[in-house]
Amino acid sequence: MTNITATEQRVLEHLDSAEMLAFLAELVGYQSFGAHEDAAQRRIAHAMSDSGLEVDVWDIDFASLQQHPGFSWEIERASGLGVVGTLGSDRGGRSLILNGHIDVVPEGDHANWSYHPWQGQIVDGRMYGRGALDMKGGLVAALWAVRAIHKAGVQLNGRLHLQSVIGEEDGGCGTLASIVRGYTADAAIIPEPTRMAIAPAQAGAHNVRITVYGLSAHGCYREEGVSAIEKYMVVHQALVALEARRNARMRHPLFANYHLPYPLSIGTVRAGNWPSSVAEELVAEGRYGIGIGEDSNAARREFEQAVAEAAANDPWLRDHPPLIEWWGGTFEPAETDVNHPIVGTLAGAHQALGGEVAIEGMTYGADMRLLVIHGGIPTVMYGPGDVRLAHKPDESVPVADLIHVARTLALTAMRFIGYSA
Repeated sequence: MTNITATEQRVLEHLDSAEMLAFLAELVGYQSFGAHEDAAQRRIAHAMSDSGLEVDVWDIDFASLQQHPGFSWEIERASGLGVVGTLGSDRGGRSLILNGHIDVVPEGDHANWSYHPWQGQIVDGRMYGRGALDMKGGLVAALWAVRAIHKAGVQLNGRLHLQSVIGEEDGGCGTLASIVRGYTADAAIIPEPTRMAIAPAQAGAHNVRITVYGLSAHGCYREEGVSAIEKYMVVHQALVALEARRNARMRHPLFANYHLPYPLSIGTVRAGNWPSSVAEELVAEGRYGIGIGEDSNAARREFEQAVAEAAANDPWLRDHPPLIEWWGGTFEPAETDVNHPIVGTLAGAHQALGGEVAIEGMTYGADMRLLVIHGGIPTVMYGPGDVRLAHKPDESVPVADLIHVARTLALTAMRFIGYSA
């Protein structure tokens, strides 16, 4: 470790990693998906209070929030809780937000897991469980960073806000609610899994639904029908070509390591209504990557045009054009200037603790864009683990990453906001 002051060292010594891992294992046990986030939110609010934070818990007004231009969701919620904990006061220093989401995606078939998805287990230096990586691990690391600052008796010169938000996986309603609530700062860090790279940019992604129409017939006379499955393949090939063209055209230095920084991925396909009938309809849903600085409306038009051109070249599709619908989560791209002080401060803290600094963009959509676009808050992502292990069986995060990120966030918060012993 280099350039660590005595006060900073005292904070690091108050960061109890065993206690942090035990709490993360407990939090993994909350099945906080599909609009069932309240219990986990109440638990983390209690932990914030126990860590010396002033805690704001409120019922989110979704009827009002839905009128906001930044609102989107895939899972309709009748109720939900906002939770923000605050440490410090206005003594002339800067302010900082640490933002993490409590919601997770469903675990899928338990038979595909080596370890129980709802029991945080440490095996060979990794914490396993749904949400351990994405992103309860980063959220707990942020909480323990703030907790260590408080327990060490350090006085911050400004305000440090820790936001635990719902609904990130399906559109970001929790972070948007915190913005509407009035929480702002000079900068923000989201400890999403970035392999501990500093990410001042995130790609965008829009949900899309494509309906392809066919003509039903008995399967024994299938040539008298038109299979929507076969006609969808015409559309799919056009989408594969569109993805290649877009990624060859839109290059950005922060995404230089990615072959496909803006993927177009079809995630679900449903077709037909009877095994021995020709499928008369197919519905495909997916995500459409949006480039940094790209106009989203223009990107959508390019998608629609590619499908229209494919249909125009097929006699059936020409007379029965596919239907395109933009629905659910809408993640815009976002970028923060790499020369902003939060980038340099975070890099310095990471390096002081022995980490090698990497600065790159992330290809997944996240709440960063809400903080940047609608909150006007320069934001970066920096967190433990690799997102490649998220949304799949045996999701896990390295324990060493969790500890390093917690320590780095503690140093970053102190240095960015300013402090006195």
